[in-house]
Amino acid sequence: MQKAKLSLAALTLIIALPALQGCVEAALLSTAAAASVMSAHDRRSTGTQTDDETMEWKANNHVPAQYAKQAHANFTAFNRRLLITGEVPNEEAKSLIESEVRKIEGVKDVFNELGIGPATPLTSRSNDSFITSKVKARLVDTNQLSANHIKVLTERGIVYLMGIVNEREAKVAIAVARTTAGVAKVVNVLEVVSEDETRRLDNQVLGARNPPPPSAPVENR
Repeated sequence: MQKAKLSLAALTLIIALPALQGCVEAALLSTAAAASVMSAHDRRSTGTQTDDETMEWKANNHVPAQYAKQAHANFTAFNRRLLITGEVPNEEAKSLIESEVRKIEGVKDVFNELGIGPATPLTSRSNDSFITSKVKARLVDTNQLSANHIKVLTERGIVYLMGIVNEREAKVAIAVARTTAGVAKVVNVLEVVSEDETRRLDNQVLGARNPPPPSAPVENR
């Protein structure tokens, strides 16, 4: 009887394997498609996105050895502008880390927001992640800008905003962040350009081959 049960279970698993494989493949394709859409709606070129990821990786490897265990430093790059957040034991460590990452090829600007003090505990970092998720969700709810144009990062309750936006979008993003529960302060690291420039970038990134037709004139009677 026990062998019969095992055989039946094995047969059920064999029958189910193709379906399970299909589910896994579908999930992987769905994830890849979502990542592709996210990338396509980013105002940075794919080359710049790759450069930013490379800068973050290089910056992590530029933390001086004497502070590698003591420092909790995070590096976030957007359009070749590098933001440093986290905690370090002293001012010397803060200055030295900034000096090292400025040597990375391609970095246009460095924003050193490192705090002086012990590394934050896991509970604090979990709360920061929760705040980030709330800000992102509220940005989506506004229906006034694409969440893909804003990168949100939270450290010790301080929200940092990065991205390429126009002035109207910047105001919306800052207003959303500063009114989100749990946010202690908002640091604006947004790169603000004209509305014409954001329109051009959106058309370029989305692959628009021709500019939109001019609006028809209106005559009032």
